[in-house]
Amino acid sequence: MDWITTLAVQGLHGMVYGMLLFLVASGLTLIFGMMGVLNFAHGALYMLGAYFSFSILRWSGSFWASLLVAPLAVAAAGMAIERFFLRKVHAHGHAHELLITFGIAYIIEELVKMIWGNKPLLVVLPPALSGSAAFFGIQYPVYRLFILCVSLLVFILLFTLLFKTRIGIIVRAAVANKQMTDALGFNVPLIFLLLFGMGAWLAGLAGVIGGPYLITNPGMAATIIIDLFVVVVVGGLGSVEGALIASLLIGWLQSFGILFLPQFAIVFEFLLMALVLIFRPHGLLGEAK
Repeated sequence: MDWITTLAVQGLHGMVYGMLLFLVASGLTLIFGMMGVLNFAHGALYMLGAYFSFSILRWSGSFWASLLVAPLAVAAAGMAIERFFLRKVHAHGHAHELLITFGIAYIIEELVKMIWGNKPLLVVLPPALSGSAAFFGIQYPVYRLFILCVSLLVFILLFTLLFKTRIGIIVRAAVANKQMTDALGFNVPLIFLLLFGMGAWLAGLAGVIGGPYLITNPGMAATIIIDLFVVVVVGGLGSVEGALIASLLIGWLQSFGILFLPQFAIVFEFLLMALVLIFRPHGLLGEAK
């Protein structure tokens, strides 16, 4: 019975990390998977969300205010990056995008160290999200259940927006054929700017939620960026459902890998990516081109 409980808890741990990973990766799916923009600074935007949240929480005393304001601030920063940097180099290919976003990520990391310091920051959770609750017979932290609920809600809203609304049709049309969408009278650069801002908003939201869970520190961007690109590749470029499945798989691989083979836990996600690239080069739910 103890082993069953241990496996159930590890499964929940993996699901929580997987859903948080999806929350960050969904933004990268929009930016890299749909727009084709290689944004290496996405992890840095996620980190900014955590640090903005910490400052807003300290000034206002309200976690809910930080949950509302910090992602909007990150979205504004992301839109500025797209408008003044990435738009100028996008036509030159991924190498230029990689270099400029890597530089932006490095600058953001150094600014974070200058403003907030090198030490990890403790985020105080509101009473409503503290403690533990019964979940299928297991006492589990309320905050981790909150992460699950928010991530699932974001998936439903994102899927509905992209595939069930007129806005989503216009966005997917602009991604598929910029010239035709522009000829129909839609402002494609504005659509891409807003889409990039939405991706940055998702990264900021994940930072606000992930800060108390994974500890707010200057290394959190570098820790998650590799997992993000693995999720996008495994799930399939531009596939929100694929990103969800890939995130959960990686979360479970890491969780159960640490339980059974801790010295090889980090290898499993790369083995998964290798297998997917061999048998389905376009990803689990990506479209073959």
